[in-house]
Amino acid sequence: MNINKYTTEYKNNWNEFVKNSKNGHFFFQRDYMEYHADKFYDYSLLILDDNEKLIALLPANKNDNILYSHQGLTFGGFIVDDKMKTETMLEIFRILKIFLKEVGIEKLIYKCIPYIYHIKPSEEDRYALFRNDAKLTRRDVSSTIDLTEQVRYSKGRKWTINKAKKENIEVIYSEDYDIFWNLLSSVLESNHEAKPIHSLEEIKSLVKKFSKNIKLYLAKKEDTVVSGALIYENKNIVHTQYLANSELGRNTGALDLLINYLIKEVYKNKKYFDFGISNEQNGRYLNTGLIAQKEGFGARAVVYDFYELEIQ
Repeated sequence: MNINKYTTEYKNNWNEFVKNSKNGHFFFQRDYMEYHADKFYDYSLLILDDNEKLIALLPANKNDNILYSHQGLTFGGFIVDDKMKTETMLEIFRILKIFLKEVGIEKLIYKCIPYIYHIKPSEEDRYALFRNDAKLTRRDVSSTIDLTEQVRYSKGRKWTINKAKKENIEVIYSEDYDIFWNLLSSVLESNHEAKPIHSLEEIKSLVKKFSKNIKLYLAKKEDTVVSGALIYENKNIVHTQYLANSELGRNTGALDLLINYLIKEVYKNKKYFDFGISNEQNGRYLNTGLIAQKEGFGARAVVYDFYELEIQ
């Protein structure tokens, strides 16, 4: 078994493996990972067997003497195909520790891929982390709807959806990222003194490369855009990457109507609808108001786990 550091010569092999993996996501494609290449020192790894056949990938970046799986992505441990077995993963971790020690890495920060993003069961890495005495250091909580079951809304969500209908809120698919980014930036600045993780130029570039995976939906009151949702689509799951709601949107229930449309119409044949996390302070603070809105749509908890593995 060998470990090779990623270089551009491996790009096609990397992307093809991600496409055929059992726990892949479109944001593991190199064109997505490299949109912010200037912000991270990429140290992604390819694991090959004795026959030089690719058996696993680790999207990663290096900062000083720490290897992260990857700081520019929401999650992402080992990407594997359906041939991966638990014993093989244990051997990968054994070889990985030797490799990291030789190159001066003292710690691995590992972000597990939540099970809802698995196409097939893929928790060999979690067992290997346990066997190697990795420590759970952070746990974020996301809110996810199982779309294969009957979706049950709270009375409050039903009320605001009906209110939005009476307000004649219109929900549309859109490619007007400029207007959405203006709304999103304004809401984040006024409510949280924050900015979107992506710039408008970055998201437009990503949309061009991943037009089948990144979609935008807007809610309008007459001719005014009052709410919006930027969606990331994967094989069995959709994720609300960005949600924005203006004051008029809040007063008219526009965002709830928009989310209802996505759940009941656009993505009703998907398996999961994931709202993302409601945490701050590395999982120690729960935004109860934010998670209550998501749970009002019938979403329930799925955790995003972070482990630390000392390299000795």
